[in-house]
Amino acid sequence: MPLNFDVLTPAAALRIAAVTPFTSLDYPGKLSAVVFLHGCPWRCSYCHNRWMRSRRSEEGDPKWSDIEQLMQKRKGLLDAVVFSGGEPCMDPALPAAVRLVRDAGYAVGLHTSGAYPRRLRELTGLIDWVGLDVKGNPEDPRAYDAIAGIEGAHKAFLESFEILRTSGVALEARTTAHPDYLSEAEILTTAHWLKERGVDTYALQIFRKAPGMDDCRFDPVPETWPSSETLQSLKSLFAHFTLRRG
Repeated sequence: MPLNFDVLTPAAALRIAAVTPFTSLDYPGKLSAVVFLHGCPWRCSYCHNRWMRSRRSEEGDPKWSDIEQLMQKRKGLLDAVVFSGGEPCMDPALPAAVRLVRDAGYAVGLHTSGAYPRRLRELTGLIDWVGLDVKGNPEDPRAYDAIAGIEGAHKAFLESFEILRTSGVALEARTTAHPDYLSEAEILTTAHWLKERGVDTYALQIFRKAPGMDDCRFDPVPETWPSSETLQSLKSLFAHFTLRRG
């Protein structure tokens, strides 16, 4: 059965894969908890959370009641709750969960690849900040789809980007990069594309091999990549630029 945000699914039905109860990294400038959701339609070769791709819940997975208890316990200590994944917009219970987080007095963050533009549009009035994955050069649809591992990813991203760009929601664009699939020239092309469309916050996240990625074909990225010249160019483009390694 296709997912439908038009019919509000209760938050109790949210398929939670894992929870990080306290972090300063996943919503820049705020202390947050991160709720990771099962399910993703894309098959990015560098994915850190491959085990979350399935929508199937596992025995022992956190429940929404655990999140409610966490919000009560951390009141005054946490600023926000971030929904991540997987691809959180795949879960039809996300809007109800977001509303409950807002009702509890927390800001709401969202990590998304833009795989579901219509569902993202429905959330823009409820969320405060988005970390949007920019898989590759938006001017090269074939390469973009190859990185995402699915045909049509580029088209979905462009639609979602335009929704966010005009929504007024705070946005951080971020690219996970490895020289095997993204050259420094392509990184700069991506950065210029974003800058020309009003993005002022960009993060370059250097690929790292996470636990459970034993079959990953990518070698570790040298500390010297990308070059200092490329990093300086990126810094000059954006009011807020972050390089993340490890």
